[in-house]
Amino acid sequence: MATVDECRTALKQFAANLAENPKSVRKLTGFQRTLACDITDLNASFHGRFDGGKLVDITDGDEPDAQIRMIVSSDDLLKLVAGELDFMKAFNAQQVKLKANPMDLLKLRGVL
Repeated sequence: MATVDECRTALKQFAANLAENPKSVRKLTGFQRTLACDITDLNASFHGRFDGGKLVDITDGDEPDAQIRMIVSSDDLLKLVAGELDFMKAFNAQQVKLKANPMDLLKLRGVL
């Protein structure tokens, strides 16, 4: 099981990976949504927001009104960010869950 600090670092790395990918930034331009990430095995949450094509302002704690909620275990989060776990395979196997409106899910599918 990963630690809260490792999950925080992984989420910040995920944000950096998105920001460094011009294709992702282009697809997310104009996409303004709040994101909450629940780490199931640590009983911890983080939140941030998509703005200007990037994921920004990642901080500790839940955002109850988040427009997008990702639910994942600590180890799976680290594997996703490291590229050791394919997002779509993990999503289909319910290792990672996304709660969002269908249009947001389609938008995110193109960058995750």
